[in-house]
Amino acid sequence: MPVKKTTTKKSAAKAKPAVKKVASKTGKPAVSKSAPKAKAAASKTAAPKAAMEKSSVYDESKIKTLSSLEHIRLRTGMYIGRLGDGSNPDDGIYVLLKEIIDNGIDEFIMGNGKLIETVVKDIEVPGKALVKVRDFGRGIPLGKLVECVSIINTGAKYNDDVFQFSVGLNGVGTKAVNALSVHFRVVAVRGEEFAEAVFERGTLKSQRKGKLKEKVKDGTMVEFIPDPEIFKDYLFNTEFIEKRIQNYAYLNAGLNLTFNGKKFVSARGLYDLLQEETGDEGLYPLGYYRGVHSPNGQLEIAFTHTNNYGEEYFSFVNGQYTSDGGTHLSAFKEGFLKGIQTFYKKDYRSEDVREGTTAAIAIKLKNPVFESQTKNKLGNSDIRAWVVQEVRNAVEDWLHKNPEAGKKLEQKIMANESLRTELNAVKKEAREAAKKIALKIPKLKDCKYHLEDGEDGEASTIFITEGDSAAGSIVSSRDVMTQAIFALRGKVENVYGKKRAAIYKNEELFNMMMALGIDNDIESLRYAKIVIATDADFDGFHIRNLLLTFFLSYFEELVTAGHVFILETPLFRVRTKKETRYCYSEKERDEAASALGSQSEITRFKGLGEISPKEFGQFIGNDMRLVPVSVNTLKQVPQVLNFYMGKNTPERREYIMKNLIEDAG
Repeated sequence: MPVKKTTTKKSAAKAKPAVKKVASKTGKPAVSKSAPKAKAAASKTAAPKAAMEKSSVYDESKIKTLSSLEHIRLRTGMYIGRLGDGSNPDDGIYVLLKEIIDNGIDEFIMGNGKLIETVVKDIEVPGKALVKVRDFGRGIPLGKLVECVSIINTGAKYNDDVFQFSVGLNGVGTKAVNALSVHFRVVAVRGEEFAEAVFERGTLKSQRKGKLKEKVKDGTMVEFIPDPEIFKDYLFNTEFIEKRIQNYAYLNAGLNLTFNGKKFVSARGLYDLLQEETGDEGLYPLGYYRGVHSPNGQLEIAFTHTNNYGEEYFSFVNGQYTSDGGTHLSAFKEGFLKGIQTFYKKDYRSEDVREGTTAAIAIKLKNPVFESQTKNKLGNSDIRAWVVQEVRNAVEDWLHKNPEAGKKLEQKIMANESLRTELNAVKKEAREAAKKIALKIPKLKDCKYHLEDGEDGEASTIFITEGDSAAGSIVSSRDVMTQAIFALRGKVENVYGKKRAAIYKNEELFNMMMALGIDNDIESLRYAKIVIATDADFDGFHIRNLLLTFFLSYFEELVTAGHVFILETPLFRVRTKKETRYCYSEKERDEAASALGSQSEITRFKGLGEISPKEFGQFIGNDMRLVPVSVNTLKQVPQVLNFYMGKNTPERREYIMKNLIEDAG
């Protein structure tokens, strides 16, 4: 199923499970035969004890003072989140790009410059890409250019007269890019003068100032090469960059952006974003509201309903995509409900109003408070009242002006009420049946920490495996604190096109929902990561598609929120008596066989159960390879599911025949 996926390695910073490595055998330290056993034992313990005493010395010599840029390089994750290699849209190299573009966006918000140009050269060369971003704002003040890009807590974003609605309020962003780049160059143009500074890994190498020979528009140009020592073998993905820049256009109507010559612009802001996401799926024309600037900030919303299950939200603060929502999103949901209740003069339940909702909200604040440096969740509690009130008034006013859309919305709410009543009855029967079977959830090997346990639960992972054989290898090598296993009996039911009530009547699917904690709603999700771990054969791929169909049909938010992954395990093992290599493709296999020589032994793994627990531990530890499942646009999901999982059609049969590959293995 061609649901868009990108491969990523789990970063060591986020992964807590212990790693088990397969190492070559080594000889034991030699001990003289003539020496007494006691003396040999003493000699074994004396050295480690002495080393321990030496290393445990804690005095003035152990105290270190790092410069701010040295600290960024040493504790990179604190500033930009994950590192990665560019195969995931949240990897660090995209955060670096975002930090620079954000400065141009801030200029546009303040009415300076309507164009931002982005160029990435050598984009296909691992570890070598040169990024250039040029805005046409006011330009960094020439006399403070070096300080503004190299000294933390230096900048004009602390001054409301200069920047009112900025994402970067802590003076770190550009400095982090500087520190994490093997080459960093900045040029500012103001009037007919310029200033330039060049850095290497945060260290100033050269600077100059002067008058321009030719007239050039004011603004700032930054170019940088991410440091390959920090970001190993990275590659930029143009799709990820284009998606990010397109969002910038949606959030800043009238701003022109280019990426490698391709233009991005939006005239209607969030309206265009939601139209692109939903296409013709909306049950009524999109609702839209854009507020005026006020002392509190500025609000923009767009909304509609579809026949899809669940809810889908796109939330932003000062141009930053807040993937984990926050107070602005919860306030929007509250105001949306109150606006509908007021208009219809009925006390509709929240779940009946929100089921099938697709909406976008963007706010601009003077002092946003994010819950981390990566700014995924807004924490301002003081904005709730005005956001709730403004959304409520906007929704009520829109319904008065669009009576036909109001009728369709009311029909949707009533249909949701009917569905909820039917579903509750089915859920009750399913729970009663489950109680008779066992007190514990069948086939679940749970872990200690879950998503609700704060930091301890951030690494919580559940592996959905294909049968007990595959589960056995994981059970024996997992981290019992953060890794759980749910074993399927085999192929699950194809649920495409079936009502939601049907999945509660299926014992295995119901047990899986109970294990995940989503039998009522996804708010009770118990694990940060849901990992599909099936064999690398046709049956395994089929089960994978059946599970993806289940999630995309009924719990789409789990996918769009980045909770669903596919586990990659090695297809081959190439080994000699001295060395063992695990390969994930035929190319890697051939390279390993060539490197280890003709005496090497090659093993093909056809199922997870063939990999021993001793070997398997390393594949679900720090070096675990996960493929995050993502969706390019929501409107594509029904089309993809219908083509691959719907009734057989001549089109699909023709597609299979054209793409059929003979299995030579």
